[in-house]
Amino acid sequence: MNSQEGNRPHISVLLNESIEGLDIKPKDIVIDGTVGAGGHTFEILNRFNGSGVKVIALDRDVQALEIAKSRCAGYENISFHKENFRNLDRVLAGLGIDKVNAILLDLGVSSMQLDTPGRGFSFMRDEPLSMTMASDGSDTGVTAYDVVNTWGEENLADIIYGYGEERYSRRIARAIVEARELAPIKSTGQLALIIKSAVPGSYRNGRIHPSTKTFQAIRIAVNDELGAIKEGLDKAWEHLDKDGRLVVISFHSLEDRIVKNFIKEHKDEGTIITKKPKTASDEEMRLNPRSRSAKLRIFQKN
Repeated sequence: MNSQEGNRPHISVLLNESIEGLDIKPKDIVIDGTVGAGGHTFEILNRFNGSGVKVIALDRDVQALEIAKSRCAGYENISFHKENFRNLDRVLAGLGIDKVNAILLDLGVSSMQLDTPGRGFSFMRDEPLSMTMASDGSDTGVTAYDVVNTWGEENLADIIYGYGEERYSRRIARAIVEARELAPIKSTGQLALIIKSAVPGSYRNGRIHPSTKTFQAIRIAVNDELGAIKEGLDKAWEHLDKDGRLVVISFHSLEDRIVKNFIKEHKDEGTIITKKPKTASDEEMRLNPRSRSAKLRIFQKN
């Protein structure tokens, strides 16, 4: 997602398509593995109120959980858990539940997260390099500061190319290393200027901000986002009951490739509901430009 889009309020993408894709029935147990601001979960609770449907909502971001709790106040059949969806097995074990009937994973980073000052996601503000998804600082892993100031040049170039699909990755990695040899790179503003100085003028003044892909790549690395998707899909499938539905919304090619490969690997254990991924309508893209890159895939367990 382009960080410039972070100024827009968060709107749930492919809302109707994802809820219908879950094929929820009365008394089902549903996991929203990435509840965010609670848009999808609120819609599930609203549509199935009184039917005995229970929702288990997960998010590693405590700010997002508080917003979702507030949005879903008044509904009883829901529990909130501060946890990455890659650890959904822990949550289910704590609740004494082995199988669920539907699981939704919306892999997008919310506008709210990108737009919250002080978290270091956006190149549009000058703030400390953080980029961790856990807003309460509970993550014990690396930060963007660590990546930018300690990782080797080749490793930096590889993640900027591999996670950001940035064609000038080698130039940018070289510029980062040269800059940090003079002094540590401490802020998003400093990093954005270094990136800008490393790319050709035509790219610097192009339609997309020259920092977009590099910031995306560093954020993915900091939060091990692709590793979380692989682990989360495995655990979701393990805990999905027979005839249960797994619905995944991805926002860039790296995420969608992991989802496609997962479905391919497990095709003998399930039914592919979406032969081709569902995408947003022209009207949704007009109302919410963020939806233009979204792909929704549905896989049912046999």
